[in-house]
Amino acid sequence: MIIEQFNWFFKHFSKEFTRGKQAFEIVMFLSLSHCFGFYNPKQLADYLNVPHQRLYEHLKDNFTMYLLKKMLVQFMVSIAVEYLKPVLQQSDATKSRAGITLSIDNTVIDRFGKVIRCTYSWYSGRWKRVVNGNDLLGVILTINGIAIPLSLVFCSKQGRANTDKPSLLLSMLEALKEEFQLHDIDITEFPLTLDLLQRN
Repeated sequence: MIIEQFNWFFKHFSKEFTRGKQAFEIVMFLSLSHCFGFYNPKQLADYLNVPHQRLYEHLKDNFTMYLLKKMLVQFMVSIAVEYLKPVLQQSDATKSRAGITLSIDNTVIDRFGKVIRCTYSWYSGRWKRVVNGNDLLGVILTINGIAIPLSLVFCSKQGRANTDKPSLLLSMLEALKEEFQLHDIDITEFPLTLDLLQRN
């Protein structure tokens, strides 16, 4: 069973990674290093006793964070398409019973650590007060009771215009719309729900 899941994962992951074998191997290597407690390239370079500047140069030459983010969106859309295609070929009643919806979720995850990055002060609807944590803006597809995260962005209070959530959301939806159109699926037909957006 687990071998089938690994084969499925590698088949989809490698197919959606458009920069070739070397970039795919780098992402898999960095992902595997998480299992051993190395959460960024510098930690991994220090453990391997190689200059982290060389490792960052190699990463910069092979792919960017923009490419990685785009690849992950493509990967999640391909998973969603596997669930959507059989349902969309059925009758309107079957589509309705599947409960296909796109949900926009804006959630603050409170953090207690003192050295966790990307934490700022945000109003939390859960605690009804300002807390120190991460603010996440996500788009989730729900079908037949299964939730598939399509896109996720950490909102930041640093830099220019980084907290413009409506613009972030529109760009996320536009990117998803383009990816689904490559599979001949129009996501503008799906009902859109806003979860927790008014609470933060």
